[in-house]
Amino acid sequence: MSAPVRAAERTEPNPQTPGVALVRVDIAREARVLVIDDHQANIEALKRIMRSAGFVSVNSTTDPVAGVVLVQTWNPDVVLLDLHMPGLDGFGVLDAIRPQLVDGGYLPVLMLTADSSDETKRRALAGGVKDFLTKPFDANEVVLRVENLLETRSLYTTVRRQNELLEQRVAERTRELEEAQVEILQRLAAAAEFRDDDTGEHTQRVGHLSALLAIEIGLSAAQTELIRRAATLHDVGKIGIPDSILLKPGRLTNRERTVMRKHALIGAAMLAGGRSELVQTAERIARSHHERWDGKGYPDKNSGECIPIAARIVAVADFFDALSHRRPYRPAWSVDRTVAKIVKERGYHFDPKVVDALVALQREGIE
Repeated sequence: MSAPVRAAERTEPNPQTPGVALVRVDIAREARVLVIDDHQANIEALKRIMRSAGFVSVNSTTDPVAGVVLVQTWNPDVVLLDLHMPGLDGFGVLDAIRPQLVDGGYLPVLMLTADSSDETKRRALAGGVKDFLTKPFDANEVVLRVENLLETRSLYTTVRRQNELLEQRVAERTRELEEAQVEILQRLAAAAEFRDDDTGEHTQRVGHLSALLAIEIGLSAAQTELIRRAATLHDVGKIGIPDSILLKPGRLTNRERTVMRKHALIGAAMLAGGRSELVQTAERIARSHHERWDGKGYPDKNSGECIPIAARIVAVADFFDALSHRRPYRPAWSVDRTVAKIVKERGYHFDPKVVDALVALQREGIE
């Protein structure tokens, strides 16, 4: 769409509300005016009228098909359109330029016609016409009607830009609030992680590897970024697990294992109700990253593709990182040994597609 019509404003006293200025808007003559009429004489008359009124950018054509192209390429601010033309009439032109009339803009069409029947007017208004100009033309009426349409277009453009600005500000504020929410949750996750990982880097490594796996299996850049950020919250529920269990160096008892498994539900509960896609993805991961492909995981015993893809990816990344880094109760495994262990669980514990992605990354030198 062409640049909005520029307007010069001047004010004068408002007789109805003393002390408040009444704004009058002069439509700038730089507006683009397009005339589509199969009679050259009508075009010349309208050009003279518009140029006498100070309009300097007036284009025209006697070919309605060429007129459609001009609407689409020249981007007029107002169209003066003849109704009765051979081949493609005014209604046909309206149908052809409908995207310019309805898709996010306001292109006013002034219908030129000697047919003032109610049916014609109803059909024209339904097709997108904003006003009518009856032949033969009165010069003053032509200028006033064009100016009125241009003023409406200018006001529409101003309001639309203000709305876009407000929407942008709301989106920015919403994003800031979401970022603050995620930061708080990440700090909680880090606090939980520091309790059984003296470096506190496990969550970040899981997020990084999860993103690599997401890329390898063909997820979009947007999905990959969501998973990368949300994966760091996978164990946020550990904040609710007692140290006596979380830090126990030996094997857990059945009762202790039951308590430990509650971290998935605790994490999901902490993340529940989030409005952003990021927090919703983190909730799914926190709840389901200990589910198994064969349905023997927890807490819901979901299986296969019933497990969210983000959780299936994080399950592999979390398992890989946990084994390949030292913990208080065991030394780190080598990358080859860790990947071999995960491959053995392909189709049992882990999604085969994600395991294959890990193997591909290993060939590329994953560390």
